[in-house]
Amino acid sequence: MPLDPHRPEKLLLLDSASLYFRAFYGVPDQRKDESETPTNALRGFLDMIATLVTAHRPTHLVACWDDDWRPQWRVDLVPTYKTHRLTDGSATAEESPDDLTPQVPLIREALAAVGITRLGVAHHEADDVIGTFVARNRGVRAVDVVTGDRDLLQLVDDAHGIRVLYTGKGGVRDPDVVTQAFLREKYGVDTGAAYLDMSVLRGDTSDGLPGVKGIGDKTAAALIAQYGSLAGLRAAVDAGDPAIKGARRTNLEAATAYLDVAPTVVRVVPDAPLPDVDPVLPTEVADRLALDELAARHGIENPVGRLLTALGLA
Repeated sequence: MPLDPHRPEKLLLLDSASLYFRAFYGVPDQRKDESETPTNALRGFLDMIATLVTAHRPTHLVACWDDDWRPQWRVDLVPTYKTHRLTDGSATAEESPDDLTPQVPLIREALAAVGITRLGVAHHEADDVIGTFVARNRGVRAVDVVTGDRDLLQLVDDAHGIRVLYTGKGGVRDPDVVTQAFLREKYGVDTGAAYLDMSVLRGDTSDGLPGVKGIGDKTAAALIAQYGSLAGLRAAVDAGDPAIKGARRTNLEAATAYLDVAPTVVRVVPDAPLPDVDPVLPTEVADRLALDELAARHGIENPVGRLLTALGLA
């Protein structure tokens, strides 16, 4: 799809694992024989990209990848980080449904054959790849981040056209379009940075982050609003602010060690060592023979066709 010089540039960043897990659980398994390779996540993921490209008309696109879904440097800071997602008996392997595992290489193969940029980086999660692309493109072009992970709401920045298309309830067809107005209405915080501070206080059981005892979304947002930031709140605690008393003071003081390290764990990396690439949408299929063979082998001609149509490559 050639770039239109009159069309504003937009970068679409996909939290790939978030999307293909959603596809796996949301798209029916159409196999008639269980000896065949499952394809529901593959089909669903390709259709998701087609839907997103059609609806949001990006000029650039990256499928961001988890080369390391649980980086050791994060675990060193918070040992409980994502421990519940580990395969039994493993210190590194993420638990994944048996029928999803063989589809992930097929997704990589399809992206490469179409010519869609896919990037991950050692010792970093897809979130960090996304954070780095956001930092590199801030002020250059608008950015939409597609994810079912609330952690990435920290990237929302109206001034620079950075939004999150949150797929939590509506999926890619009807995502929550998260801007700062959405953050204010839904969470009571004004900026992505304030959301990050709030999320550290609140914690996240799905990521093994305990948060501060007795502090949920509303209390965390109120404290960040009152003191301006997590750093401001902690300074007030250290200074003996009389407004912070009783169990709240006790719990905040007890969480000192956690609060020292949690912001580093929760904050997405803005400067991961990614190669310099220009992830413009492909203007031709990168490997038509490989794509046709993949489609025929797994019976995914229809989703491949829909994706190529969305990209203007059919």
